[in-house]
Order: sequence, then structure tokens, then C-alpha cells
Amino acid sequence: MPGEPNAIFKGVVRTARRTPDATAIRFGNRRWSYAELVAAAVAFADELDARGVHPGDRVAFLGRNSDAYVIGFLATQYLGAIHVPINFMLGEHEIAFILGHAAPRLLYSDDEFYAVAQAAATNVAPLLDCLRLSAPGAIEPFDFGECRREISGAPRGAQLAYTSGTESAPKGALLSDTGLIYQHLSCIAVGEYLESDVIVHALPLYHCAQLHCFLIPSLFLGCENIILASAEIGTVIATIEAVGATSFFAPPTVWISLIGHASFAPAKLSTLRKGYYGASIMPTEVIQRMRRLLPWLRFWNYYGQTEMGPLATALRPEEHEDRPSSAGRPVLFVETRIVDEDMQDVLPGDVGEIVHRSPQLLMQYYRDPEKTEAAFAGGWFHSGDLGIMDAQGFLTIVDRKKDMINSGGENVASREVEEAIYRHDMVDEVAVIGLPDPKWVEKVCAVVVLKPGVSATREEIIQACSCLAPFKRPKQVEFMETLPKNPSGKVLKRDLRVSLMGNSAL
Repeated sequence: MPGEPNAIFKGVVRTARRTPDATAIRFGNRRWSYAELVAAAVAFADELDARGVHPGDRVAFLGRNSDAYVIGFLATQYLGAIHVPINFMLGEHEIAFILGHAAPRLLYSDDEFYAVAQAAATNVAPLLDCLRLSAPGAIEPFDFGECRREISGAPRGAQLAYTSGTESAPKGALLSDTGLIYQHLSCIAVGEYLESDVIVHALPLYHCAQLHCFLIPSLFLGCENIILASAEIGTVIATIEAVGATSFFAPPTVWISLIGHASFAPAKLSTLRKGYYGASIMPTEVIQRMRRLLPWLRFWNYYGQTEMGPLATALRPEEHEDRPSSAGRPVLFVETRIVDEDMQDVLPGDVGEIVHRSPQLLMQYYRDPEKTEAAFAGGWFHSGDLGIMDAQGFLTIVDRKKDMINSGGENVASREVEEAIYRHDMVDEVAVIGLPDPKWVEKVCAVVVLKPGVSATREEIIQACSCLAPFKRPKQVEFMETLPKNPSGKVLKRDLRVSLMGNSAL
């Protein structure tokens, strides 16, 4: 087989050499030892090779969590190909855009999404082969001698992860194998991961947080990993109790749903020792309540973004008492500053842009040199987030990326939603903002100004967004006569948030 396994695959191989018979992953009633997991990934890679996939080629995956999804990712790393994860909540045209931009050699899809995958693939020229994703059947033991040769030190593309950022069109963050290794080591160090951990993975593996903050680092250590198809709360609680899980990650929305679920009882989570949250801001009152309900459970707050691989800073358990709203301090391989528009450090306690320097960072925005250059202006990566850093180096997030809404842990670019609503004939102006929500933490709200002498309903505005994934569509629509603007004509979205949050109807 051409090519040489990359650093990520070799990390899993090292574990398989140490503990070949230990349980690597469980999915449903299927169990894979570390030796079997490596052999299955090689068998999958043989299929990729037979279908003409070469090192550096992209291979796209659309599917829920499964053993097959994990094996498919590892197969790309064995072959030296680039894994392209696709959010299964996206619609046909959104998927087609990613396929057209990434130009993968193949697209693998679950049965559940196969129809939309085929439809999206037909919009790509040249036509893209769409295959059904399944775990290999019969596998042969892997000859570990095939991975004895040392890999070169040069970073190689490992994953092309699409992030909406603040743009209407997604950006492809090209992450390298060595950059992700640094990311995995940062997580292991700050998160206090142990070989004895039993981890439940319920959040989507297409997302960098679940895959690169938890699953891959855990495979490097030799942990037992329980893969769930989704974060259905009843199943999560039952699984944690049944397997005696010690570690679990979820965004705030899932933690909120978990402690409010009818089947929740603190005793059912008695084996958990480490709880992690991230992907969006956790309301202070919620984390305080969780700490009271589960006093034995140590919590970590992870902050970052896809381009970082994704972890940038972390708030440790012992730091929650004094700083429950903080995002913590930079992790092992990350430097973080708060700067003004001239790239000068602001004073402690002052607001500025969060910038990072790290070997974890993306190689580039794929096929977009202008955005890559802008993101690294001044030699530091510009997150686009605003924050405050205190004298002890603890970071607090002040605002999201410009025009970004994080609903249920999923990024929604307001501009993309605005452009959809502007297609409605009756709409004169629209501003899309995020508002606090007890379930989603933030919900998408559209503030609409209609053309003179016409009318439209809330349902019609939401229908205008039918081309978008459901999580991007407005959950609230407000009609106004004018939008607040500054002298240069820029809409003051912060003023809109203040106005609507004060509305008693909310």
C-alpha cells in the first residue's frame, strides 16, 4: 500500500502493541480490542486504496457516531489521506458546498443519510461516488511490522474540518497530524486522563471536541471507550450507570437536559469522576447547580475553536470555586494574548481580541490563502473572540465571534441566516442575533423590518430559511419598524440584544 501511516495512526498502534487485548471501543453489542481496531482500520484502508484513494486525497464521511465512523477515520490516517467530517444536520445544498470545496475522492454515508448524501453528490462535478458506511466484516490480524518505520517530521494534512465562522460560506480548516498530536497531549495533560478511564462518547464525532479532545487521546492511553449513536439523555444516563463510566463530555445544553431529565438521579452518575463541558458558554448558575447536585464530580471547562484543534484554554476543577465563569488559562502547547487593533497587549481586565500561538493550529484555510493570511496577521492566530485576561492569566470570554451564534453547541453564522431571510419578497431589512435560552443556551432570533405597506407572518420568515439546516432556523422572530444603527449605517446588534432581552415577552 502506498504512503506511510501518519502520527495519529501510529499513536493508536503503540497502544495496540502495549495492550492488544484491552477493549478499545464498544458500540451497541460490538466490542473491538485495540488489536482488532487497528486491523479493522487497515482493512478499511485497503478498500480505500482499491478505490483509488492516495495519500493527500480527501475522503468525506457523513454519519452518526458508530464503530464504523471511528474505523473510517483511522483508515484515512493509516493511508495518509485527509478525513473530511460533515455535520449530519446539514441540508443537501450545504453538504454539496462542502463536497464541491473539499473535492473528496469518495463520500461515505450512514443508511440514515444516504439519500441526502447521494443528492448532494450529484451536484458535484465530476460526479462523486457515494458509498454506504459500515464496519469491516472479516478482518485479518495486523502485522505491526508495517508500522515500524519512523514517519518524517513534516506535518501532513489529517483532517479538513469545516467551520462556519462568521462567514456565510463555511471555511475548511486543514489540521495536520502533528498539530493534532500536540492537541491530544494538551488534553491529556490538563484533563488528567488516565488509562483506567471508561469514557462515554455521545456527542457527534464529526465535531473536533468529541473526536480530538476525548476519543483519540483516550485511544493513545489505552482507555475503554463507549460510543453512543447520539446524546439521547435517557440512554446517556443509563449507559453511564451500566458501564460504570468515569468520564463524560457534553456542551451546556446536554448537561442542562441531563440534570433535568425524568430519569436523572445523582446516584446513577456515582461512578463519574470527571465531567467536561465546552462548545458554548456555560451559565454560571447552571455549573453551580451541577456542582451541588454532583459534589464528587470534578468539572473542567474547555474553550477553543476548530482551528485550534480545538482546545485553547481550560478551567480546572479546583479553579471553579473562585472563577466559575472563566474559560481558564492556556493549555500546555498554547500561548494566548488579549490585544488591541494594533496587536498590543491590553491591560489586565481590559477587553481585547483573543489571539493564540501554538503548534496545534491549522495549517491553512483550505483553498483560501487570503483568509489564511488575515487569520495569522502579526504572527498570531486571530480568534475573532473578545475576552478579558486577569493578572493571573485567567481568560473570560466577553463576546462571541462577530455575528456568531452558538445554539446547542452548533455554530450558526448570522449572515447565512440573514441572506436566506432576505430572499423573502416582503423583507426590507433583517438582523439575526443570539438570545439566551434555557435549553439551547442561545437561540437564533431574527429581527425583521418589512417593506412599507406589506405584511408577513413569523411562519413565513421561518419558511424562508427552509434551505438551511433546522438548527440554523430562527426560533424567534421579531418585527420592528427600524433597526438601530450607528452613524456609518452599521446595525447595532448589541443594542438589539439589550432591547429584546428586556422584553417581558421573553
